[in-house]
Amino acid sequence: MGDPFYITTAISYPNGKPHIGHAYEAIAADVIARFQRLAGREVRFQTGTDEHGLKMAQKARELDITPRQLADEMSQHFIDMCDALNVSYDVFLRTTEDRHHAATQELWRRMEAAGDLYLDRYEGWYSVRDEAYYDEGEIVTGEGGEKLSPQGTPVEWTVEESWFFRLSNYAEPLLALYRDNPDFIQPDSRRNEVMRFVEGGLRDLSVSRTSFDWGVKVPGSDGHVMYVWVDALTNYLTGLGFPDDQAAVDKWWPADLHLIGKDIVRFHAVYWPAFLMSAGLPVPRQVFGHGFLLNRGQKESKSLGNVTDPLALAGQFGVDTLRYFLMREVAFGQDGSYSPEAIVTRANAELANSFGNLVQRVCSMIFKNMDGRLHTFAETEADQELVSKVRTACALELPQAFRELNFSTGIEAWMRAVFACNAYIDEQAPWALKKTDPARMDAVLLTLFMAIRDLTIAISPVVPTAAAKVLDQLGIPAGERDLAALGDTEWFARRVATGEPLGQPSPAFPRLELPAEDEPA
Repeated sequence: MGDPFYITTAISYPNGKPHIGHAYEAIAADVIARFQRLAGREVRFQTGTDEHGLKMAQKARELDITPRQLADEMSQHFIDMCDALNVSYDVFLRTTEDRHHAATQELWRRMEAAGDLYLDRYEGWYSVRDEAYYDEGEIVTGEGGEKLSPQGTPVEWTVEESWFFRLSNYAEPLLALYRDNPDFIQPDSRRNEVMRFVEGGLRDLSVSRTSFDWGVKVPGSDGHVMYVWVDALTNYLTGLGFPDDQAAVDKWWPADLHLIGKDIVRFHAVYWPAFLMSAGLPVPRQVFGHGFLLNRGQKESKSLGNVTDPLALAGQFGVDTLRYFLMREVAFGQDGSYSPEAIVTRANAELANSFGNLVQRVCSMIFKNMDGRLHTFAETEADQELVSKVRTACALELPQAFRELNFSTGIEAWMRAVFACNAYIDEQAPWALKKTDPARMDAVLLTLFMAIRDLTIAISPVVPTAAAKVLDQLGIPAGERDLAALGDTEWFARRVATGEPLGQPSPAFPRLELPAEDEPA
């Protein structure tokens, strides 16, 4: 196996069922994980649920159940979502697991040993919804005179005994980290926000609570549970077996990528590296804050009644179609919008009409006109030109864009190669060559067969089920479906040598119809 690559999503707060934002992050992380496997890396992909904190305790009280019952029930919905969306995680971590309590307490002890924790009294504004403390200067006044956080969530004045972390000691080390590692926070807009925040000065951070007990207990401090962010962020180490499995920690840590929503960048790019520095552990290589997904341009909310169940969307349009749309439509890192019409339009134009139709036409013609038999052939300049265009897109342009998390750019390059294939088939007109020059017809169809194989391998991280179906139909061995295979010039001769004919193809990308209730008025 190649170099280790460790990717994580944020862990989801399970006080409600998963929404489209959770699905978006899980799918994007899965595309990255599958792409890195395709590139020959040994990948560890972790996701999970963040089950402690006041919000969970309050929700459980509302429902007249225990917080543990709520956590058990709701976290299962997130596991089910990942499984339904074909998310290939290696570890699904729940913060209620015993191993997580042990890992978080060990991190705490290391920060305490460094002299970075002290007991004092906290007075200030706290948002239950954000699980975050805010300075007086960050508080805004609502229309009714109520105090709100910068995110517009209600805050309450809180007074309690608390352990504090000496965050104020870490402003310079953090700024040095950002300066020396420009890619540590991406995209650049998030990096600039975080640098401005840290340059403004850091206050020590309250890291424990006594007003509730649903959380990880502070070692040696009865009545205190850890502030949810110390607890939640440590999950990235827990899943590696920290602190007991040092070999796994050495192999996988630091994480190559924490993929998170833009609203929690501060916690991951300021608090987390400071905790790690204090504990004497390496900081992650990159924190990427992606944008929000908007429903017809609006942020989803229960009050607007526009909250989308991602599994219903996948059931309506297909898992691969949803995955393709989200990676293709939205410039990763920016906010994006979706609607049933946009999904159907994009999927039909590109997956069904352009790529799916190309695969179906070519494989059907080889099956009908060549008895499914493959053979070597003499290439013309036009054939070589097409193969070169496709190889450039699949082996160079798409991989380069995906490494930089520019998914829409990579898929755009891939689509240009698909269009080149469709232009080539129209120019060469193999249906006409059947009567006038059957040998040339064979060469055209076999050139397209080679192009389709490359196109399918390249797009497989995005549409894994459909890609596997096409590659099965082409008779491509399971061990020859990675990026290295795209540089293998002998594969076609080996495929011919098997003597295995192509069977009758079945469509991998059917056309979609817009359900009547979603048709625009």
